Parts: sequence; C-alpha cells; structure tokens
Amino acid sequence: MAENHRVPWFPAWGVRFPQPLDNPQDVVSIFNEWRPDNRWVLVSFSAAASEIHLWTVWHALRRRELQNLMVGNSVDTEFLRLISGTHQIRTAFERAGLQQNDEAAWIVYLPEFGSDDPFGSEEQTGIKIPRDTYNSASNEANRLKLHLNAELITQRPIPTMEGLERLGFESEIANSTPKDLESAFLLHAAMSDLNT
Repeated sequence: MAENHRVPWFPAWGVRFPQPLDNPQDVVSIFNEWRPDNRWVLVSFSAAASEIHLWTVWHALRRRELQNLMVGNSVDTEFLRLISGTHQIRTAFERAGLQQNDEAAWIVYLPEFGSDDPFGSEEQTGIKIPRDTYNSASNEANRLKLHLNAELITQRPIPTMEGLERLGFESEIANSTPKDLESAFLLHAAMSDLNT
C-alpha cells in the first residue's frame, strides 16, 4: 500500500458529518455552492482505498481530460465514474457519491498539472508528483469542511471489503490482505470502460 511506496498524499481530506446524512443532496448542494470549481468533489468515504488508488484514478482522469476522451461532462463526474469502475454516470453517483446514512466522506481536489502524460514518463525517470500538492490545497479543503459543518478525520484512505462492495465489485476476496484489497480497487477502476 501507500506506506510501501514513495508517493505523496493525494489531496483528499476525510470529514465526518455531525450526524448520518438524511438527505445527501443537501450536503452536495452546499458543497457545490462553495467549491471554487469542479476540480473539487465529494466522494464516499469507503470509495477511496489508498494514496496509490487515488493517484492511479486521477492519472486515468487526467489522461482522458487532456485527450478529450472523458465520458463525463466534467472532471468531477469523470473521477466518480472511474473510481466506481463503471461506464454509466448514474451508477457512478450511486456508488461513489454520498448516500443516505453516510457518516463520512472525502473532500477531494483533482490537481491540474502535467501534459498528455501527466507523470512525464517520456523522461523514463518514473512518477513525478509535486510533493506540495496536498498542502497547497489544504486551506481550501478546510474552508469547505467548515461550510459542511464537518470535522476532519485524521486517517488516510484504507482499502476495505465494504468499499469494494459499495463500488460494485462482484468477486469475493477470501482471507484478503490490505494489499490484495488495494489491488482489487485498482482492478475495479481499470474496468470502468468495460463495466456497466
């Protein structure tokens, strides 16, 4: 998982709501009203598995965005679609968006750096993610958290079977390790243009 890799934190902040959501659309409306642009998105807390998972989904998003190949009509919608492992926008919102009784979510910022190959692999030197990506967006994330009347969760994304099930992963992973679960999240996201 991420602790075994040299990858910076993805710009995602876990937040807990004051009470389980009765009407998730109310929270989404407040968030959409106050976010600076559609590069900020609310994601189901269980949908994020790790730093590697989030950066991988972001990489797929950024590549599609720069090549004008997105299925969704905006980057936030496309991110939800990719992380949900589906080609269907409606299904993506059902899986990775907020649902009734959710107690927590991720405030996610989708950075806008790079070229057609956001990681600059033409240099053959590996992934180059600016180390300050998380910190430079923290003030805005904190402002959004306050508008949602939520509190910060001091935890980074971890893969869970519950998260896989919510995203529509259909295979059972018996005696799974966190690394096995993370791999399943990555595989599920990679299937987004094949699954309905």
